[in-house]
Formats: sequence, structure tokens, C-alpha cells
Amino acid sequence: MSEPAPGSTIVGAEAGGPAPAARSVLRSVAVPAEHGGWGLTLEPALLGLLVAPSAAGACLAVAALLGFVARTPVRLVLVDLGRRRRLPRTRLALVVAAIEVVGILGLVAGAVVATGHPFWWPALLAAPLIATELWFDSRSRSRRLVPELAGAVGISAVAAMVVLAGGGAATVAAGAWLVLAARIATSIPYVRSRILQLHGRPPRPGVLLVGDVVAIGLAAVAVGLDRAFVAGAVAIVAVVGYQRLTAHRPVRRVAVLGIHQMLLGFGVVLVTAVGVLAS
Repeated sequence: MSEPAPGSTIVGAEAGGPAPAARSVLRSVAVPAEHGGWGLTLEPALLGLLVAPSAAGACLAVAALLGFVARTPVRLVLVDLGRRRRLPRTRLALVVAAIEVVGILGLVAGAVVATGHPFWWPALLAAPLIATELWFDSRSRSRRLVPELAGAVGISAVAAMVVLAGGGAATVAAGAWLVLAARIATSIPYVRSRILQLHGRPPRPGVLLVGDVVAIGLAAVAVGLDRAFVAGAVAIVAVVGYQRLTAHRPVRRVAVLGIHQMLLGFGVVLVTAVGVLAS
């Protein structure tokens, strides 16, 4: 999907009514344009809370959602600073980002107070992935495959953090992260391929194949860590099979594709959680 130009305003507003334009600038600064990112952020939060519910985990889950929202103003600030310019939107983005970062820090502090279990190691492992995404963001290249994969896998570390904060075992935390990473490895290349087809461009079967192989491999590692993730691994194989079966069908609208992916993602989360809780 095309992303609206940052700082764009509504054209054709009634004379004497600057409020719509102002609202448009605020929306472009504060509201994420990547609708699929909501699902990719909710999935790890939900999986972690289903497997190991806790007040600390809930704080981390909300912090993750706020972090996804904060990425939009942070990206705009990085782009403007990289181009050595200061626009009205730059100042607005700085204010919005600062408020959201303070909120994130407060939620993380609340998680620390609410639990005695350490939950930091997934964040340390995910930090290079998030940094990679931000590096591409600062160069207005966030739509490429590498930053999309890096950012999605990085935010999936929240599942592991929530599990650890709730007192779950390290193997369960790692397995939850791996299953979600497997879902991302197969689904993001698939969605990108379908969008290419929608625009009349040829898909990239090699990228799809690599994504599927990596996804199955990550799911297998999760099972190796803990047998409780057998159900999650089966769900990943089912997603791969579904996407293979539909890869050559007529391309539907992007909105329909997004809904299907969200349902698949939440399906993987629920099946994985049931498998872990039943083990």
C-alpha cells in the first residue's frame, strides 16, 4: 500500500477552515500508516499474555503497542534530521515522540516494579534488529524486505519478555519468539509477492521459498527447545501450505489480503498458546 506523504494536508478544504489541514498534519505525524503492523505488534503481546499472564506482562504489552505508534514520529524526525531540515512537522513529531517515549519508559518501569523476574535478554537480542529498521527508516527505505523482517522479528521479542515477566521458563519464552519469527519469515515475503502481482509485476518465487524454509526451520528449533511448541509448529506448516496454495490465485484487494494475514497470525497465536498451556 502506498504511504501518504509525511506532513501532507487535505486538499480542497473549505475556505477559512484550517482545522482539517492541521488534523491531517497531526495524523501523518502520530498515526502509523502500516495497518499490518498493528497485527504484528498485537500477536506477540497476546501470545505472551496467554502463556504467562501477569500485570508486568500487561505493562510490556501496552509498551510494545505504544512503541509501534511512536515509530511514526521517530521516523519522521530521523528523516528530517538526515536531510538537515527543520519543518513544522519536525517539531510536532519531536513533541509526540517525546510524550510516547516517556509513556513507554513509565510502562517498563511499572513492569520492573510488578515482577521480580528478569525479562531483559530478549530486548538485548532484539536491539540490533530494531536498530536496523530505524536505520532504513532514516533513509526513507522502510518498505524494503530487510527492514520489514528485522522490525517484525524484533518486536516479536515482546512475547518472550512478557513470558519471562510472568515467570515463564526461558525455553518457553524463546520458543514463543521463534514461532512468531517463523510466521513472519513466511508471511512477509508472501504479502510482498502478492502486492507485486497486484501491481502487475512478477513475484519472486526464490524469496518465497527461502522464507518458507526459514519458517519451518525456526518452528523446528522451537520444538527442539520445548515439545510444547509442536502445535505451534504445525500451525506454521499450515500457514506455509495455505500460502503456497493461494500464491497463484487471482490477487484480491490489499485490505482483504491484510485481513487474511491478521486471521492467520491470530490463529497461530491461539494454537501455539493452547499447545503450551496443554503441555
